[in-house]
Amino acid sequence: MTGWGLGLRGRLLLAFAMLGLTTTALVAGVSYGQARTVVLQKAQDAAVNSLVDEVTRLAPVYQLPPGPKQLNAIAAALAAGPDAAAVVYRDQFAGIHPSEIPQPLRADVREGNVVWQRFSWDGTPALAIGTQLLTKRPDGRTEPTGIEVYRLHSLAEEQHSIDQLAALAWSTGAASLVLAVLLALLAARGVLRPVSELGRAARRLGEGDLRTRATVRGSDELAGVALIFNQTAERLERQVGELRRMEADARRFVADVSHELRTPLAAMTAVTDVLDEEAERLPGDAGKAARLVSQETQNLAQLVEDLIEISRFDAGTAALSRDDIDVGAAIRATLRARGWTDRVTTTLPDGVVALLDPRRLDVIVANLVGNALRHGAAPVTVDLRVVGGSVEVTVADHGAGLAPGVRDHVFDRFYKADSARSRSEGAGLGLAIALENARLHGGTLVAGNRAPHGAVFTLRFPTGGIS
Repeated sequence: MTGWGLGLRGRLLLAFAMLGLTTTALVAGVSYGQARTVVLQKAQDAAVNSLVDEVTRLAPVYQLPPGPKQLNAIAAALAAGPDAAAVVYRDQFAGIHPSEIPQPLRADVREGNVVWQRFSWDGTPALAIGTQLLTKRPDGRTEPTGIEVYRLHSLAEEQHSIDQLAALAWSTGAASLVLAVLLALLAARGVLRPVSELGRAARRLGEGDLRTRATVRGSDELAGVALIFNQTAERLERQVGELRRMEADARRFVADVSHELRTPLAAMTAVTDVLDEEAERLPGDAGKAARLVSQETQNLAQLVEDLIEISRFDAGTAALSRDDIDVGAAIRATLRARGWTDRVTTTLPDGVVALLDPRRLDVIVANLVGNALRHGAAPVTVDLRVVGGSVEVTVADHGAGLAPGVRDHVFDRFYKADSARSRSEGAGLGLAIALENARLHGGTLVAGNRAPHGAVFTLRFPTGGIS
């Protein structure tokens, strides 16, 4: 997940919600502004026209200069309902106090203009309108009288209407936002369902189910991706199947050849036993050749036995012949049989009895110790202990250890850390066979390094293997 931890569904919902919110705010704001302007303009025009009509009607009635009685009469005539009026002539006034009238408005009225201004009057929106009474001269022209008349018109009713319009706009906007989210959910479902199906198909393919195919719906871009996925999976299944057939053929070939070689090698081994006895009496090069033939025959026989063992693991026919054995005694017997007792330092306590296959334990220990003696450095140690109910055997040396690139492949078949190693040093199957034998017991075999230097192999059998 990206983008604040949101998945694709969350991002789609957020995008639709933001789009809906922006559109709603824009439409509601524009609608509110236009409605407010229309309502206020209508009220303003009506109030201004009404005052102008009143002033026109009153102009011929009064004579100059007016007295207090006339100013009060004019103020009473202009005040209507919730509206208030003020009449000012020089230092006289009638109606509300002139201080309640916005001062900029009064300055414009003194110049003989008809002006108006919206302001807050006792916390209520109001419209102040002002002008002067006019009088007609004998030549028929009109001129200001200096009598200022003002009307304060309450806009409370109009403000109430505007508030209702605003509430309606925002309610509509909220409904639009909910609708946008619902549409986003539908869109996300339509988009994400094929994506999710494709993801599940890819996961199954990655887990090894090469027959997995994605469902192709429609002809849009996602359908194209699903089609390409199916074509790729089909090619992968075909290629992997071909590789598996080739691998099976190769293994079958190796197993057949190994079995065919076993009989003649048995006869050759018997001959080399005779050669070994006569090699010391043969002169010069003849003795060297006899020993070389004997050694190479033994190596070839060991390789054939290893290949046959590997083929049993691959075919699933390798079997265990378990018995209660003293693990420490079995390891000592392995070292003694190969003449390694003086070359290996051991810590093998008595009494550690486990249910194991003694032949396969011998193969594991022989391969691990032999590998440490050939490629490590002295001293080589073998330690036995019980850890958490499991038998643990560690074989370590004090050489250079395993390089990072070697550690990941040390149990691979036919792998040699040093490609320059001579053919007599083995075919690279020993550690692979040791690992397979450990797994056959339900155990593990792990390679690593230990401080300050040296490689260490740790063999562990599960709790159920202890007698």
